[in-house]
Amino acid sequence: MAEKSKILIIGGTGYIGKFVVEASAKAGHPTFALVRETTVNDPAKANLIEKFKNLGVTLLYGDLYNHESLVKAIKQVDVVISTVGYLQTADQTKIIAAIKEAGKIKRFFPSEFGNDVDRVNAVEPAKSSFDTKVQIRRAIEAEGIPHTYVSSNCFAGYFLPSLAQPGATSPPRDKVTILGDGNPKAVFNKEEDIGTYTIRAVDDPRTLNKVLFLKPPQNIYSFNELVALWEKKIGKVLEKVYVPEDKLLKDIEAAPIPINVILAINHSVFVNGDQTKFEIEPSFGVEAYELYPDVKYTTVDEYLDQFV
Repeated sequence: MAEKSKILIIGGTGYIGKFVVEASAKAGHPTFALVRETTVNDPAKANLIEKFKNLGVTLLYGDLYNHESLVKAIKQVDVVISTVGYLQTADQTKIIAAIKEAGKIKRFFPSEFGNDVDRVNAVEPAKSSFDTKVQIRRAIEAEGIPHTYVSSNCFAGYFLPSLAQPGATSPPRDKVTILGDGNPKAVFNKEEDIGTYTIRAVDDPRTLNKVLFLKPPQNIYSFNELVALWEKKIGKVLEKVYVPEDKLLKDIEAAPIPINVILAINHSVFVNGDQTKFEIEPSFGVEAYELYPDVKYTTVDEYLDQFV
């Protein structure tokens, strides 16, 4: 067996980052997390930092905005994975610059973990946030940095506990709001599985300079199918309120930040069907479920059981 790549995760204490860190450590990769000293001393992050240490993760002090610390951290690893939040997406140019200076990086995974931004047709303000990711992709390619882009589609933990109902903390029991006609299909993946698939791609030549799509067959549902599955679980038919596209577009324009961003992403996913309306061509992408059939992923059906 070839030695497993050393992996640095930037943004590892964030929402998706912690799952990537854990998956990396559990897969036996020497795992490094770039953390600020303030994060390590933050009581809210204490349990997570302790968990990282117990997993054998090496904490490297540094910051996206401190070039020297970035270069120093990157020089210690083979692969860099960024999981920074969307407000920092544009600042990944700083990681690109540090990778160029450090040299010898085998692969860079920028922070994507959503729709494939080269194949979306989003409205503002989601459009700008997707465009920023597109610009980062082009910057990586222009610098000739080996890369993999992870299109993980919907975070299950974000959409499924409320069935994508705005402001709800549990799935509906009486009435459900469905965007558009409810027919375009979306993909919902559990965060742990996103971490697992991402790490599997690290040393895989088949994922080099490609988009890795996470589309396990049992996690592809239209809004209508999702509601039907939930109704079956609770043994009850819900009242359905359909929001026509023109009404949704007006709601997006009227909503404050960040509600407008969320609604615009929902429009892309549930009305445009941006996650499933294209075929994955070998020229640009590969599908994780096909590459790693041994990964036991959590299905949407299984995921929803916890809320019944």
